[in-house]
Amino acid sequence: MANEEQLSILKQGVEVWNEWRDTRNLAEFASEKGIKNADLSRAALNGMDLSEVNFRGANLRGTNLKDAWLDKADLSEANLSGADLSNAYLGGADLSQANLSRSNLNVNSG
Repeated sequence: MANEEQLSILKQGVEVWNEWRDTRNLAEFASEKGIKNADLSRAALNGMDLSEVNFRGANLRGTNLKDAWLDKADLSEANLSGADLSNAYLGGADLSQANLSRSNLNVNSG
């Protein structure tokens, strides 16, 4: 679940978020309030639990979502072009009308 501090920092932009994230041990991130229509291009969200987060229409272009848990996340109409979704769990995620061009969807089975 997202807390107010995390949402406030995320809304300040990708550079602020990435710097803050690099200095914290983030155990959880977001779900109830969502990040609908946000600009998170090139954000470092790798390895995070983003289950049930509302990313509908968000700009996630070039975002690092490697190993992220996106169970039941709403990614509909999101721009995921060039995003790294390798090894991300997308069970139940809504990807309808999402832009996945040039995204890395590789799964490491080893």
